[in-house]
Amino acid sequence: MHRITPISGVGRGVTRPHYASYVPYTSDDITTYFFFKFQVSCVSHPPIQIVIKTLKISHLDNTLYNVVYINDTDNVDNHSVLNIEVFNNSKNMKAVFLLPLFLLACSGFIAKNNDRELDWWETTIFYQIYPRSFADSDGDGIGDLNGITSKLEYIKDLGVGAIWLSPMFQSPMYDFGYDISDFYAVHDEYGTMEDFDALIARADELGIKVVLDLVPNHTSNESVWFQEALNGNEKYYNYFVWEDGIIDEDGNRRPPNNWLSHFRGSAWEYREEIGKYYLHQFVVGQPDLNYRNPEVVEEMNNIIRFWLGKGVAGFRVDAVNCLFEVDKELFGGVYPDEPPSGRIDVDPGSHDSLSHIYTKDQNETYYMVYQWRDVFDEFKSDGFTRVMMTEVYASIQDVVRYFGEGHIEGAQMPFNFDLITDVDASSSAADIKRAVDKFLTYKPVDKDANWVVGNHDNSRMATRYGSALVDGINMLVLLLPGVAVTYMGEEIGLVDGYVSWEDTVDPAGCNTNDPINYVQSSRDPERTPFQWNAEKNAGFSTADKTWLPVADGYETLNVEVQMAVERSHLKVYQFLAKLRQEKAFRYGRYESVAMNQDVFVFRRWYNNDTYIVVLNMRDNEHVVDLTYFENVSGEAAVLVRSIQSLKNDGDVFDVSALPVAGFEGLVLKLV
Repeated sequence: MHRITPISGVGRGVTRPHYASYVPYTSDDITTYFFFKFQVSCVSHPPIQIVIKTLKISHLDNTLYNVVYINDTDNVDNHSVLNIEVFNNSKNMKAVFLLPLFLLACSGFIAKNNDRELDWWETTIFYQIYPRSFADSDGDGIGDLNGITSKLEYIKDLGVGAIWLSPMFQSPMYDFGYDISDFYAVHDEYGTMEDFDALIARADELGIKVVLDLVPNHTSNESVWFQEALNGNEKYYNYFVWEDGIIDEDGNRRPPNNWLSHFRGSAWEYREEIGKYYLHQFVVGQPDLNYRNPEVVEEMNNIIRFWLGKGVAGFRVDAVNCLFEVDKELFGGVYPDEPPSGRIDVDPGSHDSLSHIYTKDQNETYYMVYQWRDVFDEFKSDGFTRVMMTEVYASIQDVVRYFGEGHIEGAQMPFNFDLITDVDASSSAADIKRAVDKFLTYKPVDKDANWVVGNHDNSRMATRYGSALVDGINMLVLLLPGVAVTYMGEEIGLVDGYVSWEDTVDPAGCNTNDPINYVQSSRDPERTPFQWNAEKNAGFSTADKTWLPVADGYETLNVEVQMAVERSHLKVYQFLAKLRQEKAFRYGRYESVAMNQDVFVFRRWYNNDTYIVVLNMRDNEHVVDLTYFENVSGEAAVLVRSIQSLKNDGDVFDVSALPVAGFEGLVLKLV
């Protein structure tokens, strides 16, 4: 036994089971409740704080007290009963108790405070809907709000509690909704404000929250704001970032510097009306807003307030790390060139050819997000939390800054894209473990992780990982500790569709001007229409032509087929969605191991319930010994398995010799 001396009321521990002592007790009440905080250090990780929220101290005699760890069900775990000694003197009474801290941070062990009542967003599944491709209610080949409303019961049956809608605001659709001309209106192809209100009302009846996509970095060049700027309105001129061009030695006007758009080419566009260039980090039709202007800040705050007031449960904030550019006054009033990235796999016109040290991840951006959190929390007086999710592709150190700073709160969910950017079908079990552990390691200890494996900007999960791993990857997303995010179609293993050069509409693909290699840049394949059934256009639309072609193979890969059969990706997903409501997955601890090059395993446990999730990344058979995990022995029963598995639900296996088939995914429970 180790007794570790507290420092200013904070005990220090290490990675294996050790003991901490604490001496705050000064009351002779028979029963007292306390809050205790411990900081546990590990050589390979930053310090981790563990908060033990409730201790019950029952009087036994003059010198001995019994300490019971009270969990949320008031069930007493045998390992929770500890003795404390009481020392008396004339001035006060102090108790020294020995508290076992089971913290295995170095091996991926997470301990969660299981006294706290979890908020709605911490236990739900967020289901991303790309409105243009989900369901078309009026036969024009374009998805719409009424189409989404008509499918809400399907969402409910999945076990999903919240939908996130990609932009549905008024837009000329150069970037399909991410170029917003009116932040206060619904895009006419998607419906009306009345249709939106009906969607909110029906979702509320079904207990489904609705989250919208906020695009604060830029607007549309067809917006009233930009048009007023061109007409000389000083207020709206200052809504945007303008800069003089450079006249070269041949007398030709050139952009102010070398900044590049995400969609290739210069990030500056000249306007004769103004005689200056405006900044657009994305397409030409998306002029950047100037967040150094307080009026822009307040305008966006009011947009947030408007939609929260209409009943939305929060926002996913798009491209948030592009909000601020460097302050040019620090460089003599001139925006500096960005340095080359050094990448040799991209051409000079590509956004990736530069290192974006002046146009991304500026320090002011984090404080803008913190300010928005204050706006969100203005609506919390009704007892309901509005959630903020931030989209940031950046270093993990920058991503986790969006959680907040000190006592200042930021986004509840800075998106974790590590299962998109760091791993795919070629990855080993060790790669998967590293990707999972990264976010868990860097996030603040009192914040929730989140898991994202696909979205409208990246190749679909079933295409990147392979269809054989669909169930296994969904097991990760839904059963790892934290919040689950599903992109529409992942529940049925939807794959990327083929979109020809002639049918390509995404500016990221079109701007390549390359009818051969455009597929490497286009995001259209992951945006093809949802596949509901084997009827015309996969049941998405009755139109003769849809805005993007339906993917091949929809006749057999669709919701209706998977609902009808006994075993399908959809049925596995529904089971997992229900299983994640168990306390082991809400409150339970976590530990993971790469058993070998192919098999990644993690366990979740709470009190006497222990679950083990197994994922084989390769088409190789293995026999694995799960007794590597502490306190795992005996037998385990199969709760659910991937659809290609030859095992049966309820099959029982010796955990010291579990056979694992190629590409198999399993969820087992110790018996």
